[in-house]
Formats: sequence, structure tokens, C-alpha cells
Amino acid sequence: MIRLENLTKTYGSFVAVNGIHLHVPRGELFGFLGPNGAGKTTTLRMIAGILQPNEGRIWIGGDDLITRPMEAKTRLGFIPDRPFIYEKLTGAEFLRFVAGLYGHDGQRVERRIDELLSLFELSNWKHELVESYSHGMRQKLIISSALIHRPECIVVDEPMVGLDPKGARLLKDIFGGFVARGGTVLMSTHTLEVAEAMCDRIGIIQDGSIVACGSMEELRSQTAAGDVSLEELFLKLTGGAAVQELTAVLGD
Repeated sequence: MIRLENLTKTYGSFVAVNGIHLHVPRGELFGFLGPNGAGKTTTLRMIAGILQPNEGRIWIGGDDLITRPMEAKTRLGFIPDRPFIYEKLTGAEFLRFVAGLYGHDGQRVERRIDELLSLFELSNWKHELVESYSHGMRQKLIISSALIHRPECIVVDEPMVGLDPKGARLLKDIFGGFVARGGTVLMSTHTLEVAEAMCDRIGIIQDGSIVACGSMEELRSQTAAGDVSLEELFLKLTGGAAVQELTAVLGD
């Protein structure tokens, strides 16, 4: 459903994403992990069509993002790490605006708006300006906007940021149900416990390259790490052993 071939992004001499190959099939929740500056957000923004790769190709559900951008983007819902919302619109107006970008309008959209606002407990705020929303409420509205056109794939960067425990649990349930119905989720997160509990497979990116990819069992096998947690695997693969040593020194 999401396929990357030799995906590369450079800024001058700096290589942000270095020849990534990845296939996330239909019905899979894929976790994308890496330290700050590893290339996660850059990769997701290229998949969403916000950034243009220097090399490589991206397919969304069989549509090439370069040659068939409208068809590819229609299949995709994108939840960025730093969402922008027009604050002078109400919640309903913002969702209506996003739906219009995908060519959807009329009563079906109005029913979808009510359905999503109810799901995220925003119905009472439907006609209030977004500028009055809390950070968590804005995050819920952005997630709703990514679902408004019923996409086949969801790409999400740090989905739990700003959500209270109830909202985070709801989002986990939504993603789980979406994947169970044949959808595809590519999720970047720093919350390793969430990735370990939710994801079918995990890719770990370091310095713009994927250094390991697979299920937890496959990651342990690839790294000869034994029966360890995702946190320990992550630290081993990304040079975090120094952090463990520092912790040991400070604890003495």
C-alpha cells in the first residue's frame, strides 16, 4: 500500500534521507522509530507530498506520487507533528474545508463531520472557533481532518502528542480498527512502549538510513540481542549505549 524505492532527500551536502527502500502492505500498522534528526519527519513529509525527494519514488496504493499526485494523495490521510489550523474557522468549517480539498461536500460530509466530532468528544465545540480550542482538542481536530475523506492509508508523525490518556487510548483503538478493516498506518513515534504494543513491524532509522526492520522477533534476531525490550534494541542500534553508561555513572 505504501512503497518507497531509493527515497533520498539532501540539503546541500547534508543527506537527510539516504536511499530508503520500504514496503508497508495493506492491513499493517508499521512503526517508524529513530532519534531526533534521523530523518523520520522528512521521510513522512515526502510521503505526504509536502517535500519533494531528490531521488527515488513513492507509491500510495499503486499510484506514483510524482506522476499521479492527486490520485495518490486522495488515498492518504496525513497527521503532522506540528499541525496548522485556520484559527478563525469553527471546527465544523475546518473539517468542511478539508473535505472540499478532496472533492467531498454535501450531506455525506455533514454526517461524517458529526460522526468524527462525536467520536472525539468535540460535538459541543462544533461551532466554536478553533482559536478557543486547547492543544489536545486541536490535535483531535487534525486527526479528524485526516479521516474526513475515508483514506486507505494514514501517515502520522507523533500521534499521541497533546492527547490525554483517554484520547491516546481512543486513537490506539481507531488505528487498530482501521488496520483490521484493511487500512494501512505508518506511524512515527518516540514512545517505544506504544510502538512495541501496537505495531506489526518496526523500522529503525539512523542517519537517514533504515538500520533494522521487522517484527520484534525479527529485530531481536537481526541484532542477536536475545529476549530484550524494544528500548534496549533501539539504544543498541542507535548508539544509545552511552546513555545507559551515563545513567550508571550518575547513579553511583
